[in-house]
Order: sequence, then C-alpha cells, then structure tokens
Amino acid sequence: MKYRFKYLLPLLFCAITGTSIAQSQPELGSNATLDDLISYALRNKIDLKQAQLDKEIGEKEIASALSGWLPQINATGNIAHALQLPTVNIGGNDIAMGQKNTTALTFQAEQAILSPQLFQASKASKFVREKNDLNVESTKINTIVDVSKAYYDILTTEEQIKIINENIARLERQLTEATSRYEVGLVDKTDFKRAQISLNNAKASLKSATENRKFKYDYLKSILNIPTESNVSLSFANQSMESNILLDTAELVQVANRVEYKQIQNLQEIQKLNTQYQKWNFLPKLNAFANYGMNYRDNEFSNLYNNNIPSSSVGLSLSVPIFQGGKRIHEIRKSELQEQRIELDLQNLENQISAQYSAAMASYRANMNEWRNAKGNMELSEEVYNTIKLQYDAGVKTYLELMTAETDLKTSQLNYLNSLYAVLVSKLDIQKALGTVTTNN
Repeated sequence: MKYRFKYLLPLLFCAITGTSIAQSQPELGSNATLDDLISYALRNKIDLKQAQLDKEIGEKEIASALSGWLPQINATGNIAHALQLPTVNIGGNDIAMGQKNTTALTFQAEQAILSPQLFQASKASKFVREKNDLNVESTKINTIVDVSKAYYDILTTEEQIKIINENIARLERQLTEATSRYEVGLVDKTDFKRAQISLNNAKASLKSATENRKFKYDYLKSILNIPTESNVSLSFANQSMESNILLDTAELVQVANRVEYKQIQNLQEIQKLNTQYQKWNFLPKLNAFANYGMNYRDNEFSNLYNNNIPSSSVGLSLSVPIFQGGKRIHEIRKSELQEQRIELDLQNLENQISAQYSAAMASYRANMNEWRNAKGNMELSEEVYNTIKLQYDAGVKTYLELMTAETDLKTSQLNYLNSLYAVLVSKLDIQKALGTVTTNN
C-alpha cells in the first residue's frame, strides 16, 4: 500500500493542478458564433486585459495622491556617544556641557490644510478615471471591429472553398465524360486533357485557399488570445452575409460620439486643471503639526534609559513662496500654450473623422455597386453555364466553350463573395466612423 501511495500521490496532484488550470482558463465553446467570439475576446484579449490593469493602476495612483490629505505620522530616532564633550568657560573654569551618551525618539504628526498639489489631485481624480474608462472603451471598440472582420473573412474563405469544391466536382464529371467520349472516338484527346488541366488548376486553388484559411484562423486566435495549436470551431448557421450589408446612408456623422474625440476632450480638461495648479502655486502651504519626543542622556551607557526627559509641541507651519526666478509664470504660460495645442488637436481630429467617414461611405457605396454587379453576373453565369452544358451534352457546343462557361461561373462566384466581404468591411468602417460601435450593439 505504501508503494502504491508513493506513486499515486504525484498523479493525484497533477490531476488536481490540471483541473484548476483548466478552470482558470475557460475555453471557447465549439461552433462559436460571432457573438460568442466577441464576448470571448472582450474577456480574454491581451490589449483589453492591459487596459483593465491600467485602470486599476490609475485607481491606485489616485488613492496614493489623495492620501496626502490624511495625517502624516513619522518617527525619527538617534543615539550618540560624545568622544569629547563641548565646554564653556564660566568664571575662568572650563565646564563640560551635556553628557557623553544621548538618545532621542521623536514622533511627529502633520496635517495638510492648504496644499496646491493636493488640490490638483482632488480635482484630477475624476478626469483620470474618465481617461482610463475611455481607454478601455476604445480598446473594446477596436476589438469588436477586428473580431467581426476576421470572422467574416473566414466565412468568405469557407464559402470560397465550397465553390472550389463544387467546381472540382463538376470538372471531375467533365473529365470522366471527356475521357469516355475520347475512348469511343467521338472527340480527340484535347478535350479530356483540357479537363485534366482545369481540374489540376482547381485542386491547386483549393490547396491555396485551404492554406489561406489556416492563416486566417491563426489570426483570429491571436485576437482572441488563444494558443495557435488550439482548435477553434466556428458556427456559420443562420449567418447570411447579405442580410447584414444594409446601412442607413443618410445618418450624419456626430463627432462627439467618437471615443477618440472624448479622449482628447478629457486631455483638454486635464490640461486646464494643470494650468490652474500652476496658478495655485502662488498660494502658501499651511500644515498643522504635533510632536512628542523622548530624550535620554547619561554618562554611563548602562544607565542611559533610566531617566526620560520628554518634550512635546503643537503648532502651525506656513510656507510662503515669494520669488522663484519667474518659474511659476513660465509654467503657467507653458500650460496655456499646451491648452492651445490640444485645441488644435481637437480641430484636426474633427477633420480626420469627417474625412474618414467620407472615405468609408464612398467605399461602401462603391462596394455596394460592385456587389450588385457581381451578383447579377453570377446569376447570368449560372444560366449561361447550364445552357451551354445542355448544348454540349447534345453535341451542339464544343468542350472549349463549356470550359469557358465553367471558368466564368467560378470567377463570378468568387467575385461575388469578395465584393460581399468588401461591403461588410466598409459597413464596419462606417459604423466605427459614426461612433455607433459599442459593447452594447
């Protein structure tokens, strides 16, 4: 029993440890939808974890700065042994002053009453919290957009692979038919050789699309903070790309809705507070204090702590800055210039947002036109292919014409998917430019 227990204990420990690690790192469920991916990313993406940590760090910085309003209590102590005592001459005689061994322990409490630095810390706390909240919100918005684009990119690639597989299936049937016709002497060998070439090209395209899909899954894993070697299973059920492309193009851009605009406004408020702080530096600093000291002295070290001679006091300390070489004036002017610069940053951002929205809207409308055209071409290509296939089977059309129709069909189908993905991406860009992408929608 002892022998078995000796080897069972490490296995049991490993099992418990593995279970706790698995519980601390929840995995993404199988057949994950877009909403599942976004929810997982908002919980696990490294950028968001860093933003949350920055927010917690900011709270500690605020608490540290505001702690100055609480009483500050300090203790100082010293012990000294005089090798030679100072003397004073009284009546022609040198008299030693003091005793050889001395020690003192002093406790002092200070309470700030007037302090420009603490005034600034109190006023700035809400702006620092707002800054950290906006940083988290900005990271969430970028995460939602990135995950959505990656998901639709994979969905497009999956559809492309389906189209290529359908194309391969058709080409394999055509190769079989062409080979049979050649063997019975109805056609020469060029038809089935062309079919073989087309089939080889289709299989090469499938290989490229499959490799490309692997990269896109790896990119999605990097966004989700999932190890590359882990498997991710996505669900595309009830995910109609066409149903998600419509957008109200009459909606006007509201610059104030953009999180970037709010971030610069927040910096502007902080800078205004910094200017006020530089003006507060003309104020005096006023502190209340109380101290208590214990003093021991004796010529013999063994008797040093036999007798305590205490001392204590309370009072106010006032520090009035009178002249500092013009430093405070220069700091005020510098802070005012920084306010003006931030105001220009705000104006520049407004122009950038307007240009970004205009570019996104132009791209969306152009991609919509491309998508409508591609959809029409795909439907026409299907009709043409079906007609020529019937005519080829009847011996009216040549195999070359059938291959041309097959190529046109595949090209139009792929163009349709690419244009549809482009519409979805440009729609996301518009929503981001409008500031309507939030964690709630």
